[in-house]
Amino acid sequence: MQLRSDNFENGRPIPAEFAFGKQARPFALSDNRSPHLAWKEAPSATRSFVLTCVDPDVPSSGDDVNKEGRTVPADLPRVDFVHWLMANIPAECGELAAGACSDEITPRGKREPFGPPGSVQGVNDYTGWFAGDPEMDGEYLGYDGPCPPWNDSLLHHYHFKLYALDVASLRLVKGFSLIELRAAMVGHVLDEAELIGTYSLNPAVSG
Repeated sequence: MQLRSDNFENGRPIPAEFAFGKQARPFALSDNRSPHLAWKEAPSATRSFVLTCVDPDVPSSGDDVNKEGRTVPADLPRVDFVHWLMANIPAECGELAAGACSDEITPRGKREPFGPPGSVQGVNDYTGWFAGDPEMDGEYLGYDGPCPPWNDSLLHHYHFKLYALDVASLRLVKGFSLIELRAAMVGHVLDEAELIGTYSLNPAVSG
């Protein structure tokens, strides 16, 4: 199975229009459009797809994050940050147009994110990031793009993964977590494909 995008190549930078934040002084909010994705050569027994996007390069400590005069060291232990979870994508679907699932930043999170008919979308980690923020606090569903710390010395990698499943749907409700998704997929994955994009808000870090 193959997964590709018209917007970026595997291992190459994601354009800023598909990110939550973009370079400025020090950063600014961006267009937050979901990228174009297309896939082919799924197993003949495929009955649905699952799509995820996870950044495994997020600082495990926020002590230095986005603070003037400080830098997040590259050797700091890193953790996962979920940007997108979507399940029950119909087997006949093989492409998502750019901006089809997100075309702006929605303060407090999207309540009904766009997606293929019958699909269901999970919660992303901006929910925790914005917790307590009087303007942005809320439950963030669907796609919200890259916005790594603007003073991070490490280039971030965004892993878009597509899974072909042998069931038409998983028993998941809107707002499910990555843990719940992984548990539901056990024993149902026929094949998977991955596309990795890079992104940084630090001008000193090359993509």
